[in-house]
Amino acid sequence: MLLDTASLYFRAYYGVPDSMTAPDGTPVNAVRGLLDFITRLVGDYRPTHLACCWDNDWRPQWRVDLLPSYKAHRVGTELPTPTEGGAHFEEEVPDPLEAQIPVILDVLEAFGIAVVGADEHEADDVIGTLATDAGMPVDVVTGDRDLFQLVDDDAQVRVLYTARGVGRHERVTDEVVRSKYGVSGAQYADFAALRGDPSDGLPGVPGVGEKTAATLLRRFGDLDGIRAAALDPDSDLAPGPRRKVKDAAAYLKVAPKVVGVVRDLDLGAPDLTMPRTPVDPDRLVALAERWGLGGSVARLVDALAGR
Repeated sequence: MLLDTASLYFRAYYGVPDSMTAPDGTPVNAVRGLLDFITRLVGDYRPTHLACCWDNDWRPQWRVDLLPSYKAHRVGTELPTPTEGGAHFEEEVPDPLEAQIPVILDVLEAFGIAVVGADEHEADDVIGTLATDAGMPVDVVTGDRDLFQLVDDDAQVRVLYTARGVGRHERVTDEVVRSKYGVSGAQYADFAALRGDPSDGLPGVPGVGEKTAATLLRRFGDLDGIRAAALDPDSDLAPGPRRKVKDAAAYLKVAPKVVGVVRDLDLGAPDLTMPRTPVDPDRLVALAERWGLGGSVARLVDALAGR
């Protein structure tokens, strides 16, 4: 089970009342909500392996260099970087949530739940790498449709899609992707590039919506096939879509790399075995007392133990 951690703690922050506070008054709604989400997922699915995948870089510069609009609307404060003349941008995160992220990391560490990230990459790329050739069934937990591209019935990779809530999540298989969008999971990244996605700053191809994108992919297989058909005067691609694809040539040249998750990161050899008991129980008790996490911590302890 691979968790898109930021997707879950953002959902917890906005879905759990901020009246949940530590003894000193610090909000801990995102911490408690995330722990309760993990408890529910572990209890429902009993994974043998579990990883909290992390955004070491939520908006990698290499993606921005390819497509400057990528997540541009989410940019918060510009901050200097250690590199000479460089700068980086922080994602807009509410202050009460930002203060809880170190607590989340401390608690996960005390439990012994693996947190896996990669410099200059998003959690999506970590998930893509861990889900590829995993050698076992994989459940990806996310509220982000981008990860539908990983769905692969043959490889037993599916997405537990949390857009309607963790308690009402949808199990997304190839059949579900096809029924919703008319394409397979393997075609979803190209579909998203063609259609566009305002939430990620992807403009898409002007005049090409979901139905046209799906039709083109069913006929020509993938984005390379569509681009080749647009350039081939003998292909049976209609004049309208041909013109739209040709006019968007510069965008379509870079979009697949921006949209496609990286599947071959060097992550070392993290131990993703789900802990049955906390690796540092004394520290966990201290964190639970300090931050007022007692009930949420106790429930996750029970879930990991199979109780």
